[in-house]
Amino acid sequence: MDQPQRLFDVINFQLEHYPKEDMLAAKENGQWRKYSTREVSEIVMKFSSGLLKLGIRPGIKENEEKDKIAVIAPNRPEWIMTDLACQQLGAVLTPIYPTISQHELEFVLNNAEARLLFVNDKELLEKVLEARDKFPTIREIFTFEKVEGARHWKEVLEMGDPANYELIEQTKANISPEELVTIIYTSGTTGTPKGVMLSHRNVVSNVMACKPYLPVNSDSKALSFLPLNHIFERMVTYLYLTKGVPIYYAENMDKIGENLKEVKPTIFTTVPRLLEKVYEKIMATGLELKGIKRALFFWSVDLGKRYEINKDQGLWYNLQLKLANKLVFSKWRAALGGNIQAIVNGAAACQVRLLKIFTSAGIPIMEGYGLTETSPVISVNRFKVEDRMFGTVGPIIDGVEVKIAEDGEILAKGPNITMGYYKRPDLTADAIKDGWFHTGDIGVIIDNKFLKITDRKKELFKTSGGKFVAPQPIENKFKESPYIEQLMVVGEDRKFTGALIVPSFGNLKKWAEKRGLNWTTNEEMLKNPEIKDLFKQAVDKYNQFFNHIEQVKKFALLPQEWTVDAGELTPTLKVKRKVILERYKHEIDGLYAPAGGKVDIESI
Repeated sequence: MDQPQRLFDVINFQLEHYPKEDMLAAKENGQWRKYSTREVSEIVMKFSSGLLKLGIRPGIKENEEKDKIAVIAPNRPEWIMTDLACQQLGAVLTPIYPTISQHELEFVLNNAEARLLFVNDKELLEKVLEARDKFPTIREIFTFEKVEGARHWKEVLEMGDPANYELIEQTKANISPEELVTIIYTSGTTGTPKGVMLSHRNVVSNVMACKPYLPVNSDSKALSFLPLNHIFERMVTYLYLTKGVPIYYAENMDKIGENLKEVKPTIFTTVPRLLEKVYEKIMATGLELKGIKRALFFWSVDLGKRYEINKDQGLWYNLQLKLANKLVFSKWRAALGGNIQAIVNGAAACQVRLLKIFTSAGIPIMEGYGLTETSPVISVNRFKVEDRMFGTVGPIIDGVEVKIAEDGEILAKGPNITMGYYKRPDLTADAIKDGWFHTGDIGVIIDNKFLKITDRKKELFKTSGGKFVAPQPIENKFKESPYIEQLMVVGEDRKFTGALIVPSFGNLKKWAEKRGLNWTTNEEMLKNPEIKDLFKQAVDKYNQFFNHIEQVKKFALLPQEWTVDAGELTPTLKVKRKVILERYKHEIDGLYAPAGGKVDIESI
């Protein structure tokens, strides 16, 4: 067949061009369970037939009339097979993050009017059953793991009647690329979830545009651990399948290091926070070295920090870097499985320092940009070095147009732009004007080629002195400190810029132990004058990179890390600013309290 036009076309496309023994793979009982392309094709047909038996209506065209099927599970082959089985009938998959709050879960299931629900395990089943009476449209709930007393997903396969296969094939033939294929509810950083409607054409156009940019082929392997609930990982999944790349699903976040060594992938996608954690782990290992090994390690890291792309730094630097790669960086690559060609970063901006160090170590990071509403990629740094620039999100992808509005907002147009927000024509009209999608991000085009994001439009704030402050560049720079885990800049309608800082408690404890400092709780530790002074020095160090208005004048140290479970981070680990502002109002007010006030400014 020609290139896929609908997402489910990837099955026949792979069967014809790259039939694999391990199209999808995951650990089952400690061993890798591989699903061949043929097996996936057969399972998906049985699955679709079973869904028909459960009352899912095939071939419905109207968006609100289409049957919705929800899934709450981490990445696993059954996730993608559920997606494909829904698509073949013209039903709509509605993925939900496993960490979703009860309130948002109720909203999403009722707003989508989901008819069937697939959950991963006993824990998620219990979460749903706690409020079962609040989901009146849900007819049946199935689990992917076997749970006593619950219906297992394989029951759906067993219901599959081959007599229905002809109807399924007829339904597939009549599904247009323009039809709705998924509704993805974005929790975002504020407000009620919005259901982003994406068509086959939206996602397939993004797959085909990005296909030439990834250094993978049918001999490659991918490790998947970013949530499939996010359109970034889901689009890349279909890109892998179109190029015949087997996908291995990591067991969980704690097992990624182990799985990397087992699978030896060519590529994986990630978000900046996970890259930062990998780097922090590497640096912690370096700090434990002694003598010449320690000296070589930090000499290599310093070389990496000076690395520039598309710029020859001379014979001496190149020779040193070659030696560093042989003696030190080769061990970094081995820890990632030894076969990594590239890492694709999305969801948020990565620190330029990390881009330089990893790239110098022979681990190119292709940073891109987009939103759920853009299916998602708008721009991406290519594998070819001439199409990569540190600090930018790369050139615009083929088929997509970008222009910068007068106020600096990035506007995009193309086949990847959302059909709109489900049941919210008002929000759709606000976001898409004259065919241009308003991203809410502020950016510039560098050298008429590379897109650079400078901040979120809604996150820009004005001090009481009338000066605008862009938080993101400040936050990214400050997080280069090994002692700062998380940071949020504050100061809207205030007289100066302040910050809430969550320390990197692991690194901080090591620093304190070397100085003989003892404590019993994080709260107690942060009251220590030497600890306060350490952070004062860090703030002074990074303030010099910013103008007077942007410099952090006062800060509060917080004793607990912000988490997804606590509702402070989105599932892609971005800070929910509105939540943090409300939750830490007392601490923020303390930054601006008059001298002699009751609140300790720099340690709460």
